[in-house]
Amino acid sequence: MTQQASDVIAGRNAVSEALRGQRSINKILIQEGARGGSLGELVAAAKNKGVPVEIVKAERLDKLALGLRHQGVAALAAPIAFQSLDDVFAKAAAKDEPPFLLLLDELQDPQNVGALLRTADAAGVHGVLLPRRRSCPLNATVAKISAGAVEYVPVVQIGNIAQAIDELKQRGCWVVGADMDGVDFYAANMTGPIVLVIGAEGKGIGRLVKQKCDDIVSIPMNGGVNSLNASNAGAVLMYEVVRQRRLFQ
Repeated sequence: MTQQASDVIAGRNAVSEALRGQRSINKILIQEGARGGSLGELVAAAKNKGVPVEIVKAERLDKLALGLRHQGVAALAAPIAFQSLDDVFAKAAAKDEPPFLLLLDELQDPQNVGALLRTADAAGVHGVLLPRRRSCPLNATVAKISAGAVEYVPVVQIGNIAQAIDELKQRGCWVVGADMDGVDFYAANMTGPIVLVIGAEGKGIGRLVKQKCDDIVSIPMNGGVNSLNASNAGAVLMYEVVRQRRLFQ
């Protein structure tokens, strides 16, 4: 996937300042063999903020930096500031609505992530949860595909998905995962505080995540293919939540 120039922060001082400030960082890239100077402090700061650090070859940094002097370090920044679960629940409370969250379990495709953000905005989702690791970074490509929705839907970066689900349950949410082995989604009650979990392309939601869900639902497939892609499945299920809330509340 090609990074846009606006996503890249190059140079040790610039990356250190970004980590100290409020800028949302997807990942830190460090050149293979780079040492000395402020590098140790930079890595420690990244780990303290839960930002993944990846060791890469010099050629990749040179390509990303587009001629800027990167000093063996670059950061991939998000186009927006990430928010917290408290922000998301406050947004729901301000609207006097039961919380409605979308959790994306390690989705890698920016087309799907962008499309899901767009539908989430249209369906009134209060927040979208993205794992820090093994997920598509929230970059300019995703923002463009979302058609601007990324500016309106709060996005929360989470660490361990299973732990995040436990916290959401403690906050009173019912966690519903999408999987081919689930019950017909028309039979599921999705009217209260809800977290809808959409799994990665090809493999679906992870085994442990599936075990953590309160309910597993599926979409009936009556044609020649046996599944929808993540963004289509997510759209169907998000609007089922909308339908049920309008019908039963």
